Amino acid sequence: MVPSKFIRSKAGRCLPVVLAALFFAGCTTKAPDQSNAHMQGEATANSAYYLQQMQQSTDDSKTTWQLLAIHALLKEGKTQQAVDLYNQLPKEMDETQRREQALLAAEVKVAQKDYADANARLSKINVAALNKNQQARYYQAVIDASQNHPSIELLRAYIAQEPMLTGPAHQKNIDGTWQALSLMTAEQMKSLVINADENTLQGWLDLQRVWNDNRNDPEMLKAGIKDWQTRYPQNPGAKTLPTQLSNMQNYKPASTNKIALLLPLNGQAAVFGRAIQQGFEAAKNMGSAPVAQTTAPVQPADANAQPGDTTQAALPQPVDPNMVASPSAASVDDLTQQPAETPVQPAPAAQPAPQVQAAAAAPANPSAEIKVYDTTTQPLAQILAQAQQDGATIVVGPLLKNNVDQLATTTSPLNILALNQPESVQNRANICYFALSPEDEARDAAGHIWRQGHRAPLLLVPRSTLGDRVTKAFADEWLKLGGGTVLQQKFGSIAELKQGINSGSGIALSGTPVTPASAQPAGVTIGGLTIPPPPTDAQITAGTSGGVDAAYIVATPDEVALIKPMIAMRTGSRSSAQLYASSRSSQGVNGPDFRLEMDGLQFSEIPMLAGNNPSLMQQALGSVHNDYSLARLYAMGVDAWSLANHFSQIRQVPGYQVNGNTGTLSANPDCVINRKLNWLQFSRGQIVPAS
Repeated sequence: MVPSKFIRSKAGRCLPVVLAALFFAGCTTKAPDQSNAHMQGEATANSAYYLQQMQQSTDDSKTTWQLLAIHALLKEGKTQQAVDLYNQLPKEMDETQRREQALLAAEVKVAQKDYADANARLSKINVAALNKNQQARYYQAVIDASQNHPSIELLRAYIAQEPMLTGPAHQKNIDGTWQALSLMTAEQMKSLVINADENTLQGWLDLQRVWNDNRNDPEMLKAGIKDWQTRYPQNPGAKTLPTQLSNMQNYKPASTNKIALLLPLNGQAAVFGRAIQQGFEAAKNMGSAPVAQTTAPVQPADANAQPGDTTQAALPQPVDPNMVASPSAASVDDLTQQPAETPVQPAPAAQPAPQVQAAAAAPANPSAEIKVYDTTTQPLAQILAQAQQDGATIVVGPLLKNNVDQLATTTSPLNILALNQPESVQNRANICYFALSPEDEARDAAGHIWRQGHRAPLLLVPRSTLGDRVTKAFADEWLKLGGGTVLQQKFGSIAELKQGINSGSGIALSGTPVTPASAQPAGVTIGGLTIPPPPTDAQITAGTSGGVDAAYIVATPDEVALIKPMIAMRTGSRSSAQLYASSRSSQGVNGPDFRLEMDGLQFSEIPMLAGNNPSLMQQALGSVHNDYSLARLYAMGVDAWSLANHFSQIRQVPGYQVNGNTGTLSANPDCVINRKLNWLQFSRGQIVPAS
């Protein structure tokens, strides 16, 4: 028993010592440092968590938590907080922390839209030294800094990033790769030089060729994609098709046997409706324009009249082209006259490109029945119900803005190609929107000016709602392209412009910065009173030229005939800014003197009036008495026929294009039809394609 007593006695004496040791060990032991684990992992916690960990840390891990917090703030869109925290980083860091800092520096510059600096910083990073998650972020920064400008470097970034992603991020990568390919021009595709071991890139390029060769034939495209998947089974796109292509599996053609054409045929806007109807029926009849019904005798047109000469009493006055976007506000007389039968010579234009047929693609259903409904006689809902009862399979129209706005509440199951666009578009599976508008032209102009390498544009617009609409559309598009500040300057009446010439003041290439709606900071509302945000640095320094290198002019022929000389009067030969104008300046009055005066000016025009389809141009001008604004609506009717007959492709096949007479037509995800216009230039008294 002695040993047992000894053991118990020894254990009793040792127990207090062990407990004391454990007590003091507990006072000095910290929780395990998890910062490195977060750094090596996906770092999915929010910024609040990382900021809390940073505040509770006092050793080297504090810097790691700080870096993690900066990354989280950037992901949450809290750029300024991220910048402030980044500027507080200590100078002393280990190699792991420095690699993260370098990557964050580039990501901060991307968030600040300083893409040049971001690219410079990215070029200095050793990608091989980064962990997997950092590499995925690196390639994302490269992608973001590219601003969606297609290039082989952008494609390589997507391809390198793809194996590191899963779930929605992986699908986004696949769709991004496809978008980068789709944005490449034919010239860019031909000039690509790839390495022998870039099998994935080669596969993507071959898929793009399959798309280009078959995109206007859904069934052929399906077969082409299946064959491509067989040839490139390991390509990530073969395993996970781009959303745009996978949607093709659900393609279903729609019937166009009976078409309901909804147009205003009475009242002020009838002039628009009749021009569109004439074009629509002309396309249906494969280029043979019908003669309109007349309700009043008119004087025959002068056989010697030149295009654009609308001074005869019997002819309608030119219609303001900005009214196209909102014809309900038109202040024009009802058009009830019969078209002149005398052939009209087309105005001087660029050398004709290969002729485009009136309907762009062969009419899908030339035997379709067309029934016209007058939208001025009864409510839209009743007209749609009547069209459905009459057996219509597709609706083209309405045209008036107030009627188009009502489509948001319609329950009609019919496919509808609206001929205008509401302020707020709702994505409806059975509705597409096709409009001619100055906003359309402004967005196209922004892209054209950007592609020509200019980065400091000035908008010269009328002091009106038209000017405001154009300015907003251009500035928003410029921001999407990655551009910075856009300046605007407004002008008044012809009398005011002439006064400026007489006084010798001219027009300076300067203006006030435009803040796009998407970039406008919100004000603060207190007690029902909204306090506007403080002015930006650009607004504070408003009124300077900012090195303007391009000016987009929205003016009538009479106005631009004064504006261009006034710019030269002020700038002389010192200005290297390129001048651009909308089709508003081209109304068929471009005589020899005008063309010489406008030398160097580039302007946009629909393909039909740019020389792509001379026979249709002659037919259209003859039908609308040489009124170029109405001729554009006639061309719109022609294109509406083509779009109606290819409604399923436009609605269900993203990227589908129609080579129309009002532009190269394609649809965005909401099925709003976008138009790419022709650009022409005055050169030594001639009109030639813009370079």
